[in-house]
Amino acid sequence: MTFTLTVSDEVRTLVPGFTHVAIEAHGLVNGTSTEESSALLDEAARRLAKRLAGRAPHEDPHMVAWRDAYTAFGAKPSRTRNSAEALAKRALGEAGLPRINLLVDLYNAISVARLIPVGGEDADRIRGGMRLVRATGEEDFVTVAGGAETVEHPEAGEVVWCDDSGVTCRRWNWRQGPRTRLTEETVSGIFLLETLAPMPVAEAESAAAELAELLEKFSPTARIQVHPPAPAGTPA
Repeated sequence: MTFTLTVSDEVRTLVPGFTHVAIEAHGLVNGTSTEESSALLDEAARRLAKRLAGRAPHEDPHMVAWRDAYTAFGAKPSRTRNSAEALAKRALGEAGLPRINLLVDLYNAISVARLIPVGGEDADRIRGGMRLVRATGEEDFVTVAGGAETVEHPEAGEVVWCDDSGVTCRRWNWRQGPRTRLTEETVSGIFLLETLAPMPVAEAESAAAELAELLEKFSPTARIQVHPPAPAGTPA
């Protein structure tokens, strides 16, 4: 990987069953959503409904584990859902899943179909390495509110992803900042799939392989590498 991606010991102690798989991709082709990417989102909603078999998303064992993790660092999971649960709820609703752009559609489809939080970052906008840490409460999180850029600060002890310029995603995988989002100009990306026990590590790796195949299909000349889960205490 061209930069480091680390998980702090504090986070590993808080949630010992955490695993992440990273996909690094360069030479990507992004753009507006297409009929093909839209069809993938529709199919993901069908796969989700089959997986849940009538249950609500928060009743799935993996989502239960994420709710427990959010509670452990002080968040209220029924108000600030992890990204996979939030997408699943939308997928099963009347409006369905949003169409953002091609790359976001691809990773959202995998997130919904597999019930795994998946994030995408513009690698060219990351400053230094990415770190999953418990916040001090003084870090900057630049976001947009009411159409204007504003700076927020995470709560002390909150689990956040950050780089050298500040927080990139609050409450683990709840809200991504606009600075590192995948836009239609993105050519290099980091895609992160995050799982907790009881989901087997092999399922996270299978989901990553499926996403890598989609990236290769829609960006045939891209250079794509899947980085397997790193042992505790080592950089990814």
